[in-house]
Amino acid sequence: MTLDSSTCYRALRARDARFDGRFFVAVSSTRIYCRPVCTVKPPKRENCRFFPSAAAAESNGYRPCLRCRPELAPGNASVDATTRLAQAAASMMEDGTLDQEGLDAVALRLGITDRHLRRAFGAEFGVSPVEFAQTQRLLLAKRLLTDTALPVTEVAFASGFGSVRRFNALFKARYRLIPSALRGRRQGGAPAAAASDALKFELSFRPPFDWSAVSAFLGARTITGVEAVESGAYRRTVRITSGGREHTGWIAVEMSPKKPTLRVAVSASLAKALPPVLSRVKALMDLACHPAEVAQALGPLARRRPGLRVPGAFDGFEMAVRAILGQQVTVAGARTVAGRFAATFGDAIETPFGALTLLFPTAQHVASTPPERIAKIGMPGARARTVVALARAVAEERLVLMPNADIEATLETLRALPGVGEWTAQYIAMRALAWPDAFPHTDLGVMKALGETGARQVLAAGEAWRPWRAYAVMHLWQSLAKE
Repeated sequence: MTLDSSTCYRALRARDARFDGRFFVAVSSTRIYCRPVCTVKPPKRENCRFFPSAAAAESNGYRPCLRCRPELAPGNASVDATTRLAQAAASMMEDGTLDQEGLDAVALRLGITDRHLRRAFGAEFGVSPVEFAQTQRLLLAKRLLTDTALPVTEVAFASGFGSVRRFNALFKARYRLIPSALRGRRQGGAPAAAASDALKFELSFRPPFDWSAVSAFLGARTITGVEAVESGAYRRTVRITSGGREHTGWIAVEMSPKKPTLRVAVSASLAKALPPVLSRVKALMDLACHPAEVAQALGPLARRRPGLRVPGAFDGFEMAVRAILGQQVTVAGARTVAGRFAATFGDAIETPFGALTLLFPTAQHVASTPPERIAKIGMPGARARTVVALARAVAEERLVLMPNADIEATLETLRALPGVGEWTAQYIAMRALAWPDAFPHTDLGVMKALGETGARQVLAAGEAWRPWRAYAVMHLWQSLAKE
């Protein structure tokens, strides 16, 4: 990634939130690096160095600012092929994939050689994948030490370190602090009605963020027992595999009242799966979005709802099943069937929230379920067979429904499933794959909003919004909503 120092310094002096997470400034006189939105007095230009990532700054001997907290910076999002490749790898490292499976496995998932991955990664972030992953572990540990009461031993392992000794030594060498020194700096609150033993975090975004629209979108599509939107907070149960073990619990997310952050509470039972949990929350809430870039591309279409995001998916399989259940029925109808599906095939779980009582069934469980049994909950037999075919593809790892998946290959696999048409494939790409240019052009709502009756005309109209057509779809849907 090439950084123009003059542009970076102007953004730093203006504390321009559009650049938050896109570069970091290191100050030679203090040996500290900051986000461009840091509230300290801007350093002199001659003392500044600019880096494309926190890892690049740390590899050059700088330690993170304790005020602006670089570990809270929002991530990058791009449609450029090479950049997206590197950022997909970074996302996999952030959720612990590198620690669990190694660099070769990361490259294999992305369909490239490890050599090409190293080259693309270095060009984007200025460091090797291993150095980047090490910084991610340290920054997560710093966040846990600052924001939670977890014992230092648990912080070390939750952050991906293999031993407490290695964690203590690296933390002290890199940050010139012992881990316990951050204990007095805990701050922030929990989402509404969160349990007292919950782990509490703040996740940053680039403003504006249309929380009312995003929470309403998710609320209309919640799966009864699995998700709920109540008192301004989105809550859901969680089943996630990390470190070779299944972890279950719940999360709660709400908008911070004063800062450009989302407040997230995570049940203590998920402490050993924090990297993938937080990574999925970021994907669900589209926190890597650059609203200014999207608004510029969409023009007048985006003016009515600035900061509108494309809600992603916490669990790609769950979201894909929900999409199939929603074929040719209303949003409310799909919600009813999805609730029955979870109640019939999911597992019970206890949470502090009365609305959260179920874990969505795994792909492995659904794959072994006869389609006839699924059809009995109230859907055509053909649709039940589609759900089972999807589950088998996911269980056999022929289909990966995550933001870092290969877009074209995944779309091809989806389209090959019986009963999956272009609308379903594009909608899954839009949300489960977080593909910003996904475009379900056969959607009746999109046609109505555009005043068109044919898919070809919709496709032609969408050309003006590339490469952000998924955001255009959200704005078109919102234009149909009642004020």
